[in-house]
Amino acid sequence: MSDLTHELIYDQYMKLLHLNEQRADTDIQEFLNQATGEQGKLLPRNMTSIHVIDCIGQHEPINNSAIAKKMNLSKANITKITAKLLEADLIKRFQLTDNKKEVYFRLTPKGRQVFEMHEAIHKRKEQQFYQFLDRFTEMERHAILKFLRELTMQIKEELAERQGTLREER
Repeated sequence: MSDLTHELIYDQYMKLLHLNEQRADTDIQEFLNQATGEQGKLLPRNMTSIHVIDCIGQHEPINNSAIAKKMNLSKANITKITAKLLEADLIKRFQLTDNKKEVYFRLTPKGRQVFEMHEAIHKRKEQQFYQFLDRFTEMERHAILKFLRELTMQIKEELAERQGTLREER
């Protein structure tokens, strides 16, 4: 592969990353626009909090550690987010009768509404994405899948290395 092709692929990759950031911003705005009145005022203002609601809704009852693991976030970060979600009455905490140490979370009715709105948006975006993929042949889709899997692994490895370096520096 020529240097020019490498540069073109890298440039396109960077454009994709920037557009993805912009889309994330518009996704949260779209989500907030769908909520009305008091419900809209109480919604989290970032996608991570909404994704925590989604994680709880998909796996309830679920505890802090399991949320952190499923979302690849720190327990401290999840603790901060769940505290805000509790305050906004989007989730509730409870303990199992046979285990008083562990705290679990469930969605409140308000949290269930947020979860369902989020699910509807994801379903719509998933259908749009499938329609986009239909433009490619089966062989091209296999190449795309291979590329995305390998890129994902590369990014995971880089993050693991960085996190290891950060721990060593502390």
